[in-house]
Amino acid sequence: MRTSLNRIAAIEAHLHKKQQPTDALLFDAKLLLDHDLQVNLTAQQQVYSLVQQYGRKQLKQEIEAAHQQLFNTTKHLSFKQKIARIFNRL
Repeated sequence: MRTSLNRIAAIEAHLHKKQQPTDALLFDAKLLLDHDLQVNLTAQQQVYSLVQQYGRKQLKQEIEAAHQQLFNTTKHLSFKQKIARIFNRL
């Protein structure tokens, strides 16, 4: 169990470039020799990519919700008019 956690930590350090140059070189050599390590590295890269995409999607939804609330409710009509006036001057 501990070995797998150490391996995940090493992969993470490599992906985030948080290794000393000698450690990075050693890790690169291990990648050439260990197919399982290559597979694990690729999987972890894919996970980071999915997490990043999910975060962007969530942020986009939050921005859209704020936009809808600010520009499509009568409660914020004066704000909408102020913004429109600013852009009409340009």
